Order: sequence, then structure tokens, then C-alpha cells
Amino acid sequence: MMALKLIKIIFFFLIITVITQVGGIIYFCTLFFDSSIKKYSAGKRIFYKTGIFLSLYLVATFTIIPILAEKNGRVPLPVNFGNLKPLTIWTCLLNRHYVKPELKILLEEVSESMNGQYPGTGISYLDANFPFFNGFPLLPHLSHEDGKKLDLAFYYYDDETGKGLDYKAPSPIGYGGFEGPKKGEQNMPEICQRKGFWQYGILGEIIPNWVFSSMKFDEKRTKKLIIELSRRKEIKKIFIEPHLRTRLGLNTGKVRFHGCHAVRHDDHIHIEI
Repeated sequence: MMALKLIKIIFFFLIITVITQVGGIIYFCTLFFDSSIKKYSAGKRIFYKTGIFLSLYLVATFTIIPILAEKNGRVPLPVNFGNLKPLTIWTCLLNRHYVKPELKILLEEVSESMNGQYPGTGISYLDANFPFFNGFPLLPHLSHEDGKKLDLAFYYYDDETGKGLDYKAPSPIGYGGFEGPKKGEQNMPEICQRKGFWQYGILGEIIPNWVFSSMKFDEKRTKKLIIELSRRKEIKKIFIEPHLRTRLGLNTGKVRFHGCHAVRHDDHIHIEI
């Protein structure tokens, strides 16, 4: 019985650590409350433990972790402020929105520039990095482990009204809603699949899309965003699918192909400083 309980504790610790980095430590803290709730029924114990965990987790996520992370050289991106926002609040709740301070400043400046050129336009960010430790993997990404990487959502507009659809994407998390190659364009997803890289387009198969027929890829604003980013000396690399690089006329050497070993980048922009 004790062995089974220990296995459950270790399993839960590993899962939430992989997803949030800090959740496992907070979960261990909740175990200190076991003695005070053991008098209750099993159902009530689960309820109380869940409540204690969520309370500790939220308090730590929005008060303690940002302070400690800053000492580690990383800061959280804004949760709901100005023109720079997460596409989904889950990015912040899972502590996947930490970057180097210089990257945050750069993004705030670029978001202001985009808003100045296209009033009402902001920047939607996706996964960034965890708050602590270089080398700690932010799955399923291959390189988001040092505070220097960040994914940004594309822009879209309503084809019926022409109005920009800011802070929205074809999928609930921004990934998997591909803007695929058109006829005559280089089809890297097909090339990579033929080479045996099965994972290249996997997100499109496992993540639900809620694309409305009128939601269209906004080439004009997406191109402008990439150009604005490429002009910043801090930006070293920008990954986007080759067919979109050609379609948008992006000739800067900073815009590159990420390789078949990664996943498709025709649903988001990857930047590195």
C-alpha cells in the first residue's frame, strides 16, 4: 500500500514538473498538510489536497516565482498588459512565459511599433521558457531552455469584414493551425515526412482546430512583424516555414529553416536572441 502511494506521488511529481517546472516542488509542500486532513473521508481529502495545491501554486506563480526568477536572470512576459499578451492564459499559468529581460524589452518596443502602424494590433506570444535553470527542457520544444527563445502567433483577419482578429489563432494554443504550402510552393512538410520525420506535422493531428471559414492568414501584418523583429540587432534567428519565407518575400538572412528534426513552423514564428 505504501509502495503504491509512493509510486503515485513520484508519478504526479514528474508529470507536473515536466509541464510546469515548479509544480512538483509545490506538490511536495502540500504533503505536509496530510496529517491535518487525514481525519476526513477519502473524497474530502482529495478535495482539500487539490484546493491546497492550487492555492499554493497560484500564490507562488504570481508572487514568489517571478521574484526568484529575476535573480536567475529571467522575467515573466506580461499576463494582460498593453499590446503584448499571451494567446492563452495557460501559457502563464504553466510558467512557460519567462525570458531574458532584454527580450522582454525588445518585444514591448516592437509591440508598440506594430500598434502605431496598425492601431489596435498587438503581439500574441506562445511558449517562451521556464523560470529557472539553463538546460531544463520545455517540452515538446527542442531549444526553449535558456530564456532566449520565444514563439509568436501569426496574425489573422476576418475575410468577410476585413477586420484584424488580434490575440486569436486557428487552434486553442496557437500551434497546429497550419498555413500550408500553396500549389507551386516548396512543400517542406511533405519532404520531411518522406525522409521519415514523422513528428514534423504531428501537432496538426493531435491539436483541435476551430478555424472559421472567414479566418484568414494576415500576410501583411505577419510580414511586417517579422521585418520589425529582424531589424533588431538582438535577434539572431527567426524560424518560419520556407514556403512562407518565399511567399512573404523575406530576404533577410536571419529568417531560416529550422530543420526536419523539429516541427512545422507555418503556424508560428520562432525567435532567438
